[in-house]
Amino acid sequence: MSDQSGSQSVAMPDRAGSKSALRQVAGSRFFLGATIAMFLSGLGTSAAAPQIVLFLVKELGASLPLAGFYYLTSLAAPVAGYFVGRYSDRSGNRLGLFRLCAVAGFLGWAGIAVSTSIWMPFVIAVALLAVSGATASQIFAAVHDELSDKPGDANESVVAIIRMALTGGWIVGPVLGAWVAAAYGLRPMLWMTAICILLQIAPLGALNPTARLKPESVNEPASHSSLRAMLPLLTFTGLFVLVYAGEPVKYGFLLVYMEEQLKLSPAVRGAVIGIQPFIELLIMPFSIGLGRKLGNLWLMCLAAALGIFANLCFALWSSAVGMFAGQILMGGVWGIFMVLGIIVAQRLLPNAVATASAIFMSSTALASALGGVAGGFGVALLGLPNVFLLPALFGGIAVVGLALMARSENFEAY
Repeated sequence: MSDQSGSQSVAMPDRAGSKSALRQVAGSRFFLGATIAMFLSGLGTSAAAPQIVLFLVKELGASLPLAGFYYLTSLAAPVAGYFVGRYSDRSGNRLGLFRLCAVAGFLGWAGIAVSTSIWMPFVIAVALLAVSGATASQIFAAVHDELSDKPGDANESVVAIIRMALTGGWIVGPVLGAWVAAAYGLRPMLWMTAICILLQIAPLGALNPTARLKPESVNEPASHSSLRAMLPLLTFTGLFVLVYAGEPVKYGFLLVYMEEQLKLSPAVRGAVIGIQPFIELLIMPFSIGLGRKLGNLWLMCLAAALGIFANLCFALWSSAVGMFAGQILMGGVWGIFMVLGIIVAQRLLPNAVATASAIFMSSTALASALGGVAGGFGVALLGLPNVFLLPALFGGIAVVGLALMARSENFEAY
């Protein structure tokens, strides 16, 4: 019964293609609920992310090097995401798994908030938070299922709006998290994150649309054939990892560089950091149209090239203008990748969209680890600001890889 009522609740009019994406989202309980849930996900996660090392040091007495190793626990997220996605594609129960992952996230952040020993957050992050990372991939898999039932010209823009909500949460979250931590303490801030993760469930209510399973999803092929089918997705995700690896390098060292060497004022440093998400949100609505004209992979190839120039600005343009230029270019990178990436990933594995979503969306954890290691060794060998030449090199490899994929006949449609 719940499956039937869920399907009726999220059904769209026959002329969905003629409706604007905003009207499509506003008129669907499911799409609107998914948008709110993704905003809450981004808000809660980003509120805690910049504060977790401070919590480990101040509240649990960890050394800075030990606290830094906490980020390596995120490497469990791609593994957990893959298995959750694989089960989702077998069962079709996207939102049921989404709710379980959200509860796991609540228990994980609540457990960290009450931790009394340094080992506890590490174990909790691997056991619970890795699973909770699959919430977003389940939402996007469910969105894909609903849009596939009612093809329309505005469908990709619906995905873009929901993805923008996740980005919007990541813009608001760090500011809110810093304020709550300063006003009430680090543990209340972690409780706020836990509550935001749990509240993701509320906007979707009892909706439970179930995907119609294809024969390939029910009778899973042999592991060799399955791996072969996943190779395009894994290649694309690996190239995305190379592009994203520059973010931890930037966030780890750009503020230090601006403060200690460029001697920029706090107001200017804040403006430099804040301009990227602003540009990102401005570009996101246009990414779908540009992707249709140029081809999604060609457009992402161009975006990766923008990332090269951005990091060259950081490395070679030693002024506030150079920092602003680099951040504006990075806004272009993520305004394109964050919308088109999930769309292309799902198309590269169309018979297992939950698995594709999980692999792609959890790859940021792998990219963060790669960027963190590269940044640590890079700053020791090259110093500031030359460390930013490393992500420029990674971006160059990604440009070549994306261009080769785009030129292949098998990927012309992407």
